[in-house]
Formats: sequence, C-alpha cells, structure tokens
Amino acid sequence: MATSQPHPVIDMVWPSRGTTHGAGGPPPENIDGTKECFMSCIEALKEENASVISTISMHVDKYLKAHLLSEDNISVALPVTDFDIVINALPSGTINDLHEIVKRMVAGGFGKECSHVYSSCRREFLEESVSRLGLQKLCIEDVHKMTWQDLGDEIEEWIKASNIALKILFPSERRLCDRVFFGFASAADFSFMEVCRGYAIQLLEIADAIAIGSRKPEQLFRILDMFETLCVLIPEFEALFSDQFSVSLRNKVITIRRRQGESIRGIFMELENSIRRNRAKTAVPGGGVHPITRYVMNYLLTACRSRQSLDQVLSSSLSVQMNWIVELLESNLEAQSKIYKDPALCYLFLMNNGKYIVEKVKDSELGTLLGDYWIRKRAAKVQQFHVHYQRSSWSWVIGILKLDSAVSLHPNDLAYSLIDKLKSFNTMFDDICKEQSSWFIFDEQLREEIRVSLEKILLPAYENFIVSFFENVREIGEHDAHIKYGTADIQVKLNKLFPESSVYRKLLEGIVNLSDTEYS
Repeated sequence: MATSQPHPVIDMVWPSRGTTHGAGGPPPENIDGTKECFMSCIEALKEENASVISTISMHVDKYLKAHLLSEDNISVALPVTDFDIVINALPSGTINDLHEIVKRMVAGGFGKECSHVYSSCRREFLEESVSRLGLQKLCIEDVHKMTWQDLGDEIEEWIKASNIALKILFPSERRLCDRVFFGFASAADFSFMEVCRGYAIQLLEIADAIAIGSRKPEQLFRILDMFETLCVLIPEFEALFSDQFSVSLRNKVITIRRRQGESIRGIFMELENSIRRNRAKTAVPGGGVHPITRYVMNYLLTACRSRQSLDQVLSSSLSVQMNWIVELLESNLEAQSKIYKDPALCYLFLMNNGKYIVEKVKDSELGTLLGDYWIRKRAAKVQQFHVHYQRSSWSWVIGILKLDSAVSLHPNDLAYSLIDKLKSFNTMFDDICKEQSSWFIFDEQLREEIRVSLEKILLPAYENFIVSFFENVREIGEHDAHIKYGTADIQVKLNKLFPESSVYRKLLEGIVNLSDTEYS
C-alpha cells in the first residue's frame, strides 16, 4: 500500500518517526505503512456504518415490540442473546484485518494512540446510531425547564434509550472491542470505555437531574419507572463497565439509584404534607366521597403495583407507610366533616368516605399489605357512622311515634295528643325525606342497607302508632283527615332517599366539577 501521502489523523495522534518501539514490533521504516493500513481499516469500518445501523434498527424494533411496548412501558428484563449484531453485520475480513493491524500497532508501542483513533471512529458510529434510531438527544439543561407532562415524555424516552443502549448498543460495541483488541484486554477495556462513556454519562446525568428535581406526588410513578428500569439495568451496566477504567461510572450509577430512592421518599413526605394541608372551605354536596379520598386511595393502589421497589427505598415497610397515609386521610376527613352543620350529614359523609376506603382496599394488593384485621376494623367504623347517622337523623321521628302507656289521659285529650303527634310526624318525615333526597351514598350495597335498616325501625313503629291512632281518634271522627301516609307510602318515600350515582352527578352540575380532584 502506498505510503507517500501522510494521513491527517495519523499526524494528530502519533509521534513522528524515530520513536522507540517495543521489542518485536515493526521496524521504524515500516511503521508509517502500518499506520496507513490501520487507518484504511478504520475507513473501511466507517463505510459499513449505514448497513450496520440498518441491521441494528431491525433488532431494536423487535426488542421494543417484545419488551418495552408493554402495558406499563417498562422493561421486563428479558435478555438479548445476540450481542454479535455489529460483528455479524460487518465483513469478517474487515474485523480480521483490523485485529492484525492492531496487533502490530500495539507491538510497535502505539497501543494508546490506536485505542484513541478506534474509539473516536466507534463513538461517531454510536452517536449516528442514536440519531438514526430516533432516540431523542437528551439535554440536562432542558430537564429543569420542562413541565411535568413534558418531563414524563422525557422519562419515557430515557427508559427506551437506556434499554437500547444497555441491551443492544453497548454490548455490541463490547464484543467488537474484544474482537479487535483480542489478546490486549486492557486496550479493549479502555477502548470500550472511550466509545460508550459519553452516552452512558449523558443517560446517567438525565436520570440524576430528574431525581434531584421537584418532588410532587404525581411524579412518583414516573420516578418509579426510572428507578425500576435502572435496577433492572444495573447488572448489565456493571457487567459491561467492569474494568478499572470505569470505576467512576459504576459509582455514579449506584449514587443515582440512591438519589432516586431519596426522591421517592421525598415524594411520599410531600403526599403526607399535601393531605395535612388540604382543608376545603366548602363541603362536598350531599355528603359524597371527597375528591381527596378518591385521589389518595387510587394513588396508593397504583403505588402498590411497585411494592417490591418501594420496600427497597422506604424508611419503614410499605404496609406501615400505607397505614400512616390512610390514617392521615381519615384525620383530614374527620376535620372536613365538621363543615356540615347537620350532624346526620356529617356522619353520612364519614360513612361514604370510610366505605370508599374499605372497598378500595378489599381484594387488592393494598388489602394484602394492610391485612384482614385492618379491613374489619375500618368496616366496623363505617357501621358506627351508620348508627350515628340513624340516631341523629331519625331518632326524633321514631320518638314521636312512641306510645306512652304510663301516662293516663282523658280519651279526648289522648285523641288530640295523637293527632298532634301525627301532624308532627308528617311534617318531620316530609322535611327529612326532602332534605335527604339530595344526599348521596356512593355504594349501592350500603345504600340498600340503610334503606332496609330505616324500614325495620320506622315501619313497625308507624304501624303500631296508626293502630292506636285509629282506636283512640275514631271516637271524635277525625281519624281519616290526618292520616297522610300508609305504610306502603312510607316505604316508597324511603326508597327515594339517596339518588343513584348518575342522578347525583346531574344534581351536582354547576355546583362542583367532579373531574377536578381539588388535589394535584
């Protein structure tokens, strides 16, 4: 091969002729020819970039469809077995020629320079691969300026890019380095580190920037996605960057995982503080389920899907953490119930929210965490609220219907007393039914239990009263004029209490926006 024209790259990285060479290396008069051969092999390697990237692109598409484009958009850590993607896509002669030239260069004392030129070439290939594969170039400066929605997209991009890098691009480069520098382990390690270090650092710094950013409750699940992805990829990372040149990279990835854990703990603390701070000035119409109850319980249910990860990072066990947050929520609801001036509506509000909590916990991962005793205890509390509601709302009505046999009255006085009682009952019953027809019980089973319970205490008392009323008022001839309801009518009125969910939503139109959680 002609050696008369010096290669520009050679002049930059190699010393001039006359350098002392290692034993067994090519004589000085042949070194320029060896350098030219090396650079020709490098150029031949570059010429294959387009076809190699196309091959990699097909593997990436298969990998994404198989592993990343799942329901949760998180890697399921299934292994990539073909790490020879790049090697198989290159002409075998190109790699063999390059290896032979590398042996001569290293023997001639140009191992370090050889690594630099090779690394520069492959780094360009890696950057082009990242660009051609459609992986957005992540910029740490942009992270701090992004809205959370945009940052969520950035995290998805980071997850995809990290998986492709650690499962396809980096392992392929590792294999190629090992082939090119076969027999020179230190040179292979150094060259691989030089090729992949820049992109690896970029991925790690993006993860770090997101981890040390603001800690809002809604950010938990994206941070968990990153944390879980990193945990899955750390073994791959440590296996690839296991050499002496990559100690700082290995330390960095462990530090970032720790910071992500700190971020997750900080987010839970912010969730707790947000619950404490949430003090509505207006009551939820009809005593319905408070938006904060829906938000927190659905939040905890979603968090439980990452139970294993959360157990790794939380200071206390996940069950203790979840119990504490629910207790904070219950305390908040107790305080908010005081907004209602009607004690019955106050208890209905607590009953609704307590029932919602129990129903969300039952038959879920959260229920497994908190346990059956916890669920039974909360269910008993809901029953207590039911009793308090009934007493505060209906005890006066039931009291009116009571017949006091110990009091002896003249028949006419007794008749007029019963007439007054019935008038009072009719007025109070109408008022309660009118008022509670706009109250809400979200759970169909609970709604039916309350109606049945009211029927059991009210209908027998009303029937007994009407029998006595007939017996005592008949003498003055006014009994029919005062009886407004039969027992069937009472039952119909009770069944109209507490509208169905669809009716309740229509009732609230223009009063509150149900899509607004009031808690974000």
